[in-house]
Amino acid sequence: MKFKKGDDVVVIAGNSKDHRGTILEVDRARNRVVVDGANVRWKTRKPTQQQPKGERFQEATSIHASNVMHVDPASGKPTRKAPAKSTSKK
Repeated sequence: MKFKKGDDVVVIAGNSKDHRGTILEVDRARNRVVVDGANVRWKTRKPTQQQPKGERFQEATSIHASNVMHVDPASGKPTRKAPAKSTSKK
């Protein structure tokens, strides 16, 4: 898989189409990625003694890696190629 955590990507298919974000997680076994703010679902937590009413929250869920493309840092447009790694030494 050509994606890694921290890459800037754009979603090209699905409910979050045209959403730009950063990759938060990569699941190489299932070929899926979690993009910040994309494919958001509502989740609930059961009531506990600390929170008697429970909790309802939004969570970004994974999408297939074929539905995202890297963003070219120079032009800001989606590209098939991964951005070049900087090899400058300081």
